[in-house]
Amino acid sequence: MSHAKSGFGRLAAFGCRLSEAVADVAAQPYAQLALILFCLAWFATGFSAGGLTAALSVFAITLTQMVLNKQEAREADAHRRDVALHAKLDELILATREARNEIAGIEEMEEEEIVALKDAANVTPMRRRRGKTATSR
Repeated sequence: MSHAKSGFGRLAAFGCRLSEAVADVAAQPYAQLALILFCLAWFATGFSAGGLTAALSVFAITLTQMVLNKQEAREADAHRRDVALHAKLDELILATREARNEIAGIEEMEEEEIVALKDAANVTPMRRRRGKTATSR
């Protein structure tokens, strides 16, 4: 059974590499121009529209898969950056004396809990720098 999994893993890795290479080529403006010229040549030679429709359907499905693969990679990278940003913000909150330490890790709370913490601190959009409130201008 481990042979089947390793074979599948190699096949999946090959598919991902192939998909990425095709996506890199297909993203070029010249590739798009080539597709338009291909379609025009198809009709100029008198081939049936059914065959072109089938070929373009395969291209569309392939393109959709390539876009989804790229999106998954971008989302994984964005998640890593979000985690790093939250760690940096937590460090700054914990290092600042005036900051409330319970704010560190707030992104894991439910929205209602975050609003309650905000309301408990009396934080308003009009609040000014260095502890000045909107009424003490």
